[in-house]
Amino acid sequence: MIVVGIDIGGTKSVVLLGRILNDDIKILHKCKIRNTRLYTAEEMLNFFVEDILYCKSLLSKDEKVEAVGISCGGPLNSKTGTIFSPPNLIGWDNVNITEYIEEKTGIKAWLCNDANACALAELRIGAGRGCSNMIFMTFGTGLGAGLILNGQLYSGTNDMAGELGHIRLSDYGPVGYGKMGSFEGFCSGNGIAQLAKMIVLEEIQKGNKTSLCEDVIDIENITSEKVGIAVKNGDYLAKKILQHVGIQLGRGLSILIDLLNPEKIIIGSIFNRCYEEIWPWAEQIIYNETLALSRQVCHIEPSMLSESVGDFAALFVAEYMSSKYMD
Repeated sequence: MIVVGIDIGGTKSVVLLGRILNDDIKILHKCKIRNTRLYTAEEMLNFFVEDILYCKSLLSKDEKVEAVGISCGGPLNSKTGTIFSPPNLIGWDNVNITEYIEEKTGIKAWLCNDANACALAELRIGAGRGCSNMIFMTFGTGLGAGLILNGQLYSGTNDMAGELGHIRLSDYGPVGYGKMGSFEGFCSGNGIAQLAKMIVLEEIQKGNKTSLCEDVIDIENITSEKVGIAVKNGDYLAKKILQHVGIQLGRGLSILIDLLNPEKIIIGSIFNRCYEEIWPWAEQIIYNETLALSRQVCHIEPSMLSESVGDFAALFVAEYMSSKYMD
């Protein structure tokens, strides 16, 4: 099956052409990666159409693109193909992306929450192989979860299942998903940057120094990437920031473990890159907070597909949705 995948992220988006045969997937072409923040929703849609048509042109006469899969952060409605103002996609208000792509390309298009899409990819070819009850958590620009329950993707009554980022973990803390002290506020790239600015300001006012910035005027330039680099270089304050992140991650994971009793929780992006700095703190909280019987059967690990999970996810959306609704 030849499919096109569109991975729409808060910072970058890309279109891919791929071939899926059973559990084997091959990326045939990867189009130019674009910075989502630099363009309007309408401009991005036009780029996607151009890239899809180019992918079609790469195929031989007896080959065709059978479906387009779109992976995007929620909230959204996969049934209507509409994106509803995701917090990390400014200006994407009620965008019916599948209808637009189908009209312009003549190819059936399917929309799926990015965390759900990544869960499908990990289930098929990643760390979730063989699992019946699995959770995939994004941990990038934002935070969300894809739920595989009893072997099936669970999206809830109106596609809002898995919006972990909106859960409040603390009365005070960085803002994520429009809520102070939320799971996304502590466990996302944007949230970590906010948390770092708050902690660094306190330390500078105390007279302490950090490699993250030399002066108060530089605080606004702190990013999660800079925190990651600083912690690898042994910066004490950067380690303290990720300690806070790990503790809150542990609290959020404890809720999931006790509520859903999964056999595996797979976490992507920042968790992959900063596993050694974040996991020990989360693990201790989980040990203290969860029911032993649930904790003992749940394995928590970084994404096996790592930074490539988004690429594969969008392609598997096309396959999964086509097999579910077109057969």
